[in-house]
Amino acid sequence: MTSSPAPASTRKVPTRRISFEESLRGLPKHFAADGDLIGSHVAASLSAVFPDGEDFFVRSVRYYRDQIDEPELKRQVAGFIGQEAMHGREHRVFNDRLDQLGYPAKRIERFTKKGLQIRERLLPPISNLAATAALEHFTATLAELLLTSEETRELFGHEEVRNLFLWHALEESEHKAVAFDVYKAAGGSERMRIITMKVMRVSFLVGMTIQVVGSLLGDRATYRRGNLRKSWRTFRRSPLISRDLLDRLRDYDRPGFHPDDHDTNDLVQQWREELFGDHGSLNDKLVGAVA
Repeated sequence: MTSSPAPASTRKVPTRRISFEESLRGLPKHFAADGDLIGSHVAASLSAVFPDGEDFFVRSVRYYRDQIDEPELKRQVAGFIGQEAMHGREHRVFNDRLDQLGYPAKRIERFTKKGLQIRERLLPPISNLAATAALEHFTATLAELLLTSEETRELFGHEEVRNLFLWHALEESEHKAVAFDVYKAAGGSERMRIITMKVMRVSFLVGMTIQVVGSLLGDRATYRRGNLRKSWRTFRRSPLISRDLLDRLRDYDRPGFHPDDHDTNDLVQQWREELFGDHGSLNDKLVGAVA
């Protein structure tokens, strides 16, 4: 479903101070549904790139903050920075636990940080902002899939891992247009936007595949008879690698595209209430007032 972009004044981007540290301490090695091997490594590999990826997003957007004249967009940028900082912090906590369980999460963190530092040294700020806007479309698309598909939510298995990704998904949906709008306000071109996404789409998918394969090779469970084959049969049917998901990612290449072309306002409101309403399921994770 498409609609006209929501007015900027209707986009609320609150910073929720939250902690999953205590609830992740007892996480088992293969936490995905039914102890699924590939599902666990995919979730771990996604989490491993988030902390330094989120830091990169913040730096890319913050660089242009003082050039923004529109008050509502400035307010949203402040919320974006707050949300992304919290995402990075909580995924580092998750990655610390994954590291204890034998996943290469901390090595991937270091590799991601180094790669992004090199990118920032070699490319201009507007290019890094274009990359941020493109990758935000990735996270928003995955977020919408998680929020709309019970099948996808069930793949995460362990309740607290699922809750971590649900909270992250809600906030990615809340701020999905912020980096894009900053890019446009900074004078970013359509040509750079589309070319950057084409490059990011290939590099992200190839990079994630390499990370997951490498992670699997380091897990003894991969070599147990029939284990990998069984897990692959499950994963190949997963919504995470569906044609519909790829088509949504490609929609970014359309001239004139805007993240709000696909209306998720009702979905965001539904999950705000579900997670953080009067009886929200994650209220007990909040550790401070919502800013």
